[in-house]
Amino acid sequence: MAVVTAAVIPSRPRALAVHAGPRALAWLRERGLQPADVRAVPAAAGGAKGLVLNPLDRWLFGHWLPQAAGAAPVHLLGASVGAWRMACALLPDPVAEFTRMAEGYIDQRFDTAPGQLPTAAEVSRVFAANLQLQFGGREAALLQHPHWHLHVFTSRGRGPLLRREGRLRTPLGLAGAAAANLLHRRALGGWMQRVVFSDARLALPVPLTDFSSRQVTLTPDNFHPAMQASGSIPFVLQAVHDIPGAPPGAYWDGGITDYHLHLDYAGMPEGLVLYPHFQHRVVPGWLDKPLKHRHRASAKLDNLVVLSPRPDWVATLPGGKLPDRIDFKAFWHDPAERIRRWRAAVSAAQQLADEAADWLAKPTQDALPL
Repeated sequence: MAVVTAAVIPSRPRALAVHAGPRALAWLRERGLQPADVRAVPAAAGGAKGLVLNPLDRWLFGHWLPQAAGAAPVHLLGASVGAWRMACALLPDPVAEFTRMAEGYIDQRFDTAPGQLPTAAEVSRVFAANLQLQFGGREAALLQHPHWHLHVFTSRGRGPLLRREGRLRTPLGLAGAAAANLLHRRALGGWMQRVVFSDARLALPVPLTDFSSRQVTLTPDNFHPAMQASGSIPFVLQAVHDIPGAPPGAYWDGGITDYHLHLDYAGMPEGLVLYPHFQHRVVPGWLDKPLKHRHRASAKLDNLVVLSPRPDWVATLPGGKLPDRIDFKAFWHDPAERIRRWRAAVSAAQQLADEAADWLAKPTQDALPL
């Protein structure tokens, strides 16, 4: 008689990796991590990659961090899609708002001629409409959140080529910025200025001394243009010009100057920085992506704790990778397949949130060095 054996279904690999700077490692091993220990939460640029953090965002901002309400102010720092994520946290029901954000991002549709990719004007129109749907009429309220304070990172063009957007001047200016950045990151400041739109009640507690920077008060009047500018990838979206209350000029994606917000967190007076990220490396600027020597941890990250997906877990997602902006082009003629893959990735990423909850519940936590 034939013997029937049950099929062996391999279990999914662990999803969560935890890395920390030296001071944060010692803190975790001695005391663990409590919500009241967190003083800042950064959120990277990276477009659709941020979707994989959606369940983790829902749990952190909907359940874990509110346990420390009133203990100390928490600063939420965001560039590009990271600014959108952090602004969602300030709304009355973060769990519902993060869910809404993910669905809106996944279901984006553009009005284009058959077979044509959308223009920068069309992508900007859709992005502005999504921001209005999510935040319209609630700008003043979110900027008065009792415990959390928002800081939106943008990149302002400088010099004759980048102070205004133009068909020829923009590519020439960005080429100049890339060449300057290749020479030295500080040299990028001659072409792009970091402009941070910050909650009027508390200044950003992180020193901004690595290159040219400016802080501007974030208000209900400039909230939408600042958010739009923070996500305006050159050539993909149009620049935002002359934001109210800010220096005149063309503003682009905050990820150009601060792709992963590799800032001087060690200069904060107290507490830890909790960073939900789609990788454990913290890359300074978008132009630093190919410069691997700038991906290493620095002393600035001494008090940083990074929660990120493990590469072997990422390999189990549809296509063996994180959702990515290039998927819009790869599946332009089959948007239903892109939507299916992205929704599947967000669903699978619930494992990240579950493992983070388990890790944070331990009296002391193990982590790897950054």
